[in-house]
Amino acid sequence: MPLAQQKRGFMPQHRPSSATTRNIIAALAVPPRIETLGPVAGRFLHALRLIALHERMGRDPVPELAIRLGSVAIAAKALILAQTISAAWPENIHVSRFCCRLLSHDEATIGAFIDAAFHGNRAGFEDALAGLIRPERMHRLWEGALALTAAELRAA
Repeated sequence: MPLAQQKRGFMPQHRPSSATTRNIIAALAVPPRIETLGPVAGRFLHALRLIALHERMGRDPVPELAIRLGSVAIAAKALILAQTISAAWPENIHVSRFCCRLLSHDEATIGAFIDAAFHGNRAGFEDALAGLIRPERMHRLWEGALALTAAELRAA
């Protein structure tokens, strides 16, 4: 913009956003609810929140996880998957408070890839993580999600 226009207070005209763009932005501003996930993903996210709480308190989460999840095997698989996610994630994982029904963006992504693994949908799993996790790290997440799903199904 020429300096003369800047001095007179002229701002370049931006095209108004399309309705589609506004709808996408509005949808991103509304956090998804935990009820939108399948049961395995929802239970895992509660476990992840519990793990984060125990980590902050410097306590071992396994005993409470085993009680809440109803199985030591499920608790162990959940803890292993949480550690695998933490190692693969590009930054610290943001989790909501334990009592909150709304999901953080990280939780929504984690829930989506666990739901995809539960349904055996490798393409959906990879789509959920595309652009976030390096491809060479996805295999461990896939295996961890499948292990958790198998443990949940055995206990059902």
